[in-house]
Amino acid sequence: MGNFIRRLSSAQIILLGFALAILLGCLLLMLPFATADGQGAPFSDALFTATSAVCVTGLVVHDTATYWSVFGKLVLITLIQIGGMGVVTIAVALHSISGKRVSLKQRSTMVESISGQRLEGIVGLTGFIVKMTLVFELLGAILLSPVFISRFGLARGISYSLFHSISAFCNAGFDLMGINGQYSSLTAFTGQPWVNLVLMALIVTGGIGFLVWDDVRRCKLHFKRYQLQSKVAIVTSALLILLPAVCFFFFEYGGEPMGKRLLAALFQSVTARTAGFNSTDLTLFSESGIFLMILLMLVGGSPGSTAGGMKTTTLAVLLSNAFSVFRHRDHARFFGRRVSEETVRSAATILTMYICFFVLGAMVISRVEALPLLPCLFETGSAIGTVGLTLGITPSLGQFSRAILIFLMYMGRVGGLTLIFATTAPSLNNAARYPLGKLTVG
Repeated sequence: MGNFIRRLSSAQIILLGFALAILLGCLLLMLPFATADGQGAPFSDALFTATSAVCVTGLVVHDTATYWSVFGKLVLITLIQIGGMGVVTIAVALHSISGKRVSLKQRSTMVESISGQRLEGIVGLTGFIVKMTLVFELLGAILLSPVFISRFGLARGISYSLFHSISAFCNAGFDLMGINGQYSSLTAFTGQPWVNLVLMALIVTGGIGFLVWDDVRRCKLHFKRYQLQSKVAIVTSALLILLPAVCFFFFEYGGEPMGKRLLAALFQSVTARTAGFNSTDLTLFSESGIFLMILLMLVGGSPGSTAGGMKTTTLAVLLSNAFSVFRHRDHARFFGRRVSEETVRSAATILTMYICFFVLGAMVISRVEALPLLPCLFETGSAIGTVGLTLGITPSLGQFSRAILIFLMYMGRVGGLTLIFATTAPSLNNAARYPLGKLTVG
């Protein structure tokens, strides 16, 4: 077994780790005592739910609160925690805690799994990630507990606080609010500022990226000293929260009181990119509002975070490259630093992959299920962005359509380039260069 692992590339180890976590979760959810009726979940339902949990998505085929038993919910929150921090992060942390030496291969895999840039200090960074994750989740649970205890009682209030804190921080979007009405999510808390603000803080903290945490730890609030990736991630994330919130405020919540309107618009802007909670009925949104959420879901969170999607830095690089073309510049640039051509090519490749799989998946589901295209685009965008928002069609989808969503959730979590690098052999003729040809675009 050891020789087999050593022969795998870092990308293959990441893919295999997530796949094994999904398979184990699926088997546990099929046990009779994992469901409330004592029958156990069918394989297809268990596989879909386990994939959604490990890939921190939140799409479900059964209401989480009413379908799963206490054991089933414990399995789900454990899978969410594993998927949020990353299989490799947890494996390296456990290996380090046991006192064993972390090998160079393990360090390299860890760097790739969190989109790091250097091997130096990666073991210490892993420990920091685990500690801060637990601290943020515990703090979130403490802050949520007064509201949840007053509403659900002491025992259930504490457990609900912990579950939703972990789910929010890991950007998973699973909730236990089905006791208020199946698939109701957080609609009962639309006008509750405390719950909304705490959950938004957890979502943003989890989705901003582990490397940003490291910069904040080392440089405190001295923004100029942050690494370029952290600067781009922070600025892009802030813009992707504020600008869509303005759109939602003016065009989707016109009939609400000012305070509730502002809170709902901000929450929807935060959750649409990464988390999958919804505080309002999404079926009431206009088509333009639905399409805006699709775009946000495709972007997702930042590299090396608990979120999926094509990432904020990918969007930023593409926009900067377009701006450089408009200004007749040779390179994309941020904060006085140029971006390499390799990075621009990777960003363009990621965008192309996500658009192709997202659109193709929606077209196939629309054709197979005889559904309008827009709701199908919303579901596939939610899946590949590992968001979990839904217009309500996922539970009624057939097995083939569910398989498409499973693949999209898996791809969205492990990353498109990781999937390609793991499944294709490197080219042996990289040194060969073809004659230059002239081609006009645009």
